[in-house]
Amino acid sequence: MSEIIGVYPGTFDPITLGHLDIVNRASKMVDKLIVGVAVNSGKDPLFSLEERIEHVKEEITDICASNGTKVEVRHVDGLLVKFAEEVGAKIIIRGMRAVSDFDYEFKMSVMNSRLNSDIETVFLMASERQQFVSSMFVKEICRLGGDISSFVTPRISELLIQRYKEQGKI
Repeated sequence: MSEIIGVYPGTFDPITLGHLDIVNRASKMVDKLIVGVAVNSGKDPLFSLEERIEHVKEEITDICASNGTKVEVRHVDGLLVKFAEEVGAKIIIRGMRAVSDFDYEFKMSVMNSRLNSDIETVFLMASERQQFVSSMFVKEICRLGGDISSFVTPRISELLIQRYKEQGKI
């Protein structure tokens, strides 16, 4: 039987506890999970691609150690389906927080299926505690001096605060 490889793509700017929850749960569904950190030029990320890749690698260390699943972090630039083909993935994992995510995710999964019908999209609902956590909200709350400790790890919280201080925004 061949190894089941899944891809969990995202911008991860920054990686949140919601993202980590999806990584943990998705890694139990496949033999190997590849977390694809996307360039996504339309989002104007706070952290560089290299920084985001490093943050994700550091934050998933405990998940990898605890469940024994192979988890890799790679850079994604271009079509997600092409990336999935290149790494041999048969599953694309997408996290959904609320009904508002469904329309976009549904359309994307249909387009991906049209590009390669052998690759399935699997939707994982965010855990109840993480349903409304988004990187965009976390950054805004941090920039405005709010407590983000229930949305990100302490390390990511420190990195966000430091970055905004460097930019003179807090």
